[in-house]
Amino acid sequence: MSLCQNNITCPVDATINLIGGKYKSLILWHLLDGTLRFGELKKLIPNATAKMLTQQLRELEESNLITRTVYPVVPPKVEYNLSEFGKSIKPILITMYEWGENYLKNNGIKPSCSMMNTKSISKS
Repeated sequence: MSLCQNNITCPVDATINLIGGKYKSLILWHLLDGTLRFGELKKLIPNATAKMLTQQLRELEESNLITRTVYPVVPPKVEYNLSEFGKSIKPILITMYEWGENYLKNNGIKPSCSMMNTKSISKS
């Protein structure tokens, strides 16, 4: 989906359009730590159906946020990783995580999700 085709000119609208899918931010977060295969992503995001995860991955690839590498082996081996452009999303994702964590804590909710079990939280 091209932002130009949708006449999106607002920077916030453009960002939300690129990463605002149901599981896009989680996919990007987990790819901050490196290359993952579909099955690994599915384990990290268990609420996503295979169909929805595939759709979100395709949209992220179309937006040039991730790259998909297919290896010519049987059974097929497909790997996903962040593109150079996709790597630039890290500070935004960390800020979103921290903001959400503070929001939950301020409302008496203990944060608990797959994002907490990754190395991506470090700001380095």
